[in-house]
Amino acid sequence: MSPAIGGVLVRGEKGTAKSTVVRALAALLPEVDVVSGCRFACDPAAPDAECPDGPHTPGAGVDRRRSALVELPVGATEDRVVGTLDLQRALGDGVKAYEPGLLAAAHRGVLYVDEVNLLPDHLVDLLLDAAAMGRAHVERDGVSVKHAARFLLVGTMNPEEGEPRPQLVDRFGLVVGVTAPREAPPRAEVVRRRLAYEADPVAFAARYVEADAGLAARIAGARSRLGGVALPDRELDRIARICLAYRVDGLRADIVVARTAVALAAWHGRTVVTKDDVRDAARLALPHRRRRDPLDPPGADRDRLEEVLEQEAGPDSDDDPPGPDDSSPPPDTAPDGGSDAPADGPDGGPDSAGPDGGPDPAGSDGGGDASRGPSRDKSDQSPPRNDKSDSGSESDLSGDESLNSGLSGATQELAFAGLPYKPRLLTIAGRANRQAGAHAGRRSPAVSRHGRIVRSRAPLGGKLTSLHVPDTVRAAALRGSSRAEARDVREAVKVGREANLVLFVVDASGSMAARQRMNVVKTAILSLLRDAYQRRDKVGMISFRGHDAALVLEPTASHEVGVLRLAELRTGGRTPLAAGLRQAARTLHGERRRDARRRPLLVVVTDGRSTSGPDPLSVVPLLAGVPAVVVDCESGPIRLGLARRLAAALEASCIPLTSLGA
Repeated sequence: MSPAIGGVLVRGEKGTAKSTVVRALAALLPEVDVVSGCRFACDPAAPDAECPDGPHTPGAGVDRRRSALVELPVGATEDRVVGTLDLQRALGDGVKAYEPGLLAAAHRGVLYVDEVNLLPDHLVDLLLDAAAMGRAHVERDGVSVKHAARFLLVGTMNPEEGEPRPQLVDRFGLVVGVTAPREAPPRAEVVRRRLAYEADPVAFAARYVEADAGLAARIAGARSRLGGVALPDRELDRIARICLAYRVDGLRADIVVARTAVALAAWHGRTVVTKDDVRDAARLALPHRRRRDPLDPPGADRDRLEEVLEQEAGPDSDDDPPGPDDSSPPPDTAPDGGSDAPADGPDGGPDSAGPDGGPDPAGSDGGGDASRGPSRDKSDQSPPRNDKSDSGSESDLSGDESLNSGLSGATQELAFAGLPYKPRLLTIAGRANRQAGAHAGRRSPAVSRHGRIVRSRAPLGGKLTSLHVPDTVRAAALRGSSRAEARDVREAVKVGREANLVLFVVDASGSMAARQRMNVVKTAILSLLRDAYQRRDKVGMISFRGHDAALVLEPTASHEVGVLRLAELRTGGRTPLAAGLRQAARTLHGERRRDARRRPLLVVVTDGRSTSGPDPLSVVPLLAGVPAVVVDCESGPIRLGLARRLAAALEASCIPLTSLGA
């Protein structure tokens, strides 16, 4: 309705029809005039001066069509998004052979990205540039093309699969949460309509033609009223106070909230923005803009926003008297049920570093306050579970039930992590070939389309993507020619970074259960989790204690879930190190079958002791060829060096816990 707001990000669990809702927008989009024959949808009233199909004459023909809804697949290539330049034709024939991409098709329309959080970094960079400049720029070794690319960005995502880059989220004007109905009647109605659609799609769509037309007319009417809606200074000041209290960066948030409030007033048929419009606009435009720790528990942003709205947009005595156009019922302003009350936890005990001299991540508190947990804010810590709630919990404690069965009455302790620190970079030796489908990221070296040039080669087939100019000229010179031909062309080979699967195997046995020592260990794991988030890795976690091991976190891109699992990790019992390694081998085998192109990095956090099950060295052959790192947590004046022996068998690096910090 108001493209200036900047697009919408729809977040929700799987199976909530996010994609269906977005694709249904195609029937509601307004019609636009375009220059006849222009592949870039130029506006006849103001054609793009740099349009590759131009210049357009003032008397050119005009076509009228509905605004485009273009879908950008997660697996799209860079050429598919921005367009393709045929460098071989450009070099040989001297012409700019350009085929427009998805950004050109989405100009003056909607660009839809399903699973936007899984979009590779290089495509995110392209979207950020186009969204900021309103233009797409294609350049290949001195040959360049520019064209207008102004579009409304709409994305959908499942938060369980990880968060998109903050820069991309900030480009979405609004964020909307979607959840499945929690009551039987609406769920039954959804199923009823789905079955009716499958039985007769044409008849089903015909039932809602009139309703869709009415909704489209209401949107068109609201758009026509946008210019006549007044934003009083008092509401503008209220917006500024809310944004300041919520601690958002920059001024984009203030602008988006103001534009959204105006659009809401126009939607409700009002001519003046009210306090309720500001409250609703803030709920849509602010939660994703607050600077926060990437590993804070989910829900903390909205809880904080409700506090700010209660303070800055609550009942006050200087409200404008209701006008004749303010008769519409106020929207539901009830909070979503979040609470900022700190959770009660066990006494944290001494906060100094453990006896092994581990790093003090907080600067003064080795383990942190027991009521604080891994986040910086006490209000953000999920309450620890007691033994009664553990016995009745659902599948989110996946591995704890099997572990509890092997403890034989041993005491279970729940240690808390301190504030994370920057760990040293753990990488995989060798280079992956990202051009063969590996995952873009920031951890391990990989051959890719982005990075530093290391050598050249003859093109391997397909279209040339990166020309190595010196070697191309050199090949022509070796033939004794002053002009390069197609056979002389050399492609640049670049080395960048890739994302990995980081699988943590954590010793949670009694040998690691000293409160202070486990605080340090959990802090180290939390620091590695944050590092994995920043480097776009998938993470998984295996815990072993008692007589067994369990996969407490299946490999996922959602690092928030990893933090929650780490907070629930209890200690106690014997040390089945072999079971932990065997479970790691099973997990990695399953992941190879699902995603063979993502290289794994095994991080074993242990003191090397094994008091239950077979000799762990007998299980090592199951992990042959897997890159690994052993974090040695052994402490005390007498050290057995068992972790170093395990690292030697795994052909892995061994890093003392005290040396994990960068």
